[in-house]
Amino acid sequence: METVLGTPRTRARNLTRALRLEYLTVGWNIVEGIVAVAAALAAGSVALLAFGIDSFVECASGAILIWRLRAERTAADLAAVERLDRRAHQLVGWSLFALAAWVVFDASRSLWTNERPEPSVVGIVLLVISIAAMWWLARAKRGAAAALESRALAADSFQTSACFWLSVVGLVGIGLNAALGWWWADPVAAFGIAVLLVKEGREGLRGESCCDAGNCP
Repeated sequence: METVLGTPRTRARNLTRALRLEYLTVGWNIVEGIVAVAAALAAGSVALLAFGIDSFVECASGAILIWRLRAERTAADLAAVERLDRRAHQLVGWSLFALAAWVVFDASRSLWTNERPEPSVVGIVLLVISIAAMWWLARAKRGAAAALESRALAADSFQTSACFWLSVVGLVGIGLNAALGWWWADPVAAFGIAVLLVKEGREGLRGESCCDAGNCP
């Protein structure tokens, strides 16, 4: 006998919920990216700029998953969707590698030239909000992924978890600069962000998720 969890109506409801989470993710990342980049340019913060640019990369990843979920809901050719999905996420993975390389270069240049970023109250507030938002979204996506048995959504929940840790590392860097005047903490935090970007890029290329091992917030 078919369980309630396996009924088409319940799956359709879960797909709608997953799509809403992705729309929310993309919308938030657009706002987050614009605010972060503007605040970074005003303060000269490498860490905040890297965080802001990554938000736009995450928009691309979220858009890919929206397309995938909508294709499933409309009964499109799922085999073709799977192939295109892998290629698209590989492009996202390579873009994260490129971003990480740029972050390392810019952070190194800032340390070498003693380029001191200004404290950014806007950046601190944004990162605090982002920590809370990404923590909630990651948990919600993992629940939706389990309900749909979707590896793609589980992988996306990992990317959201990675954004959570990017926010934490960025907040430590610009927070220390604002509180203690440790200007070097900002570019050092950027190095930490670069490491996370490389890890996220590798997972994107492999199409795997560390959430399967329970390593997400």
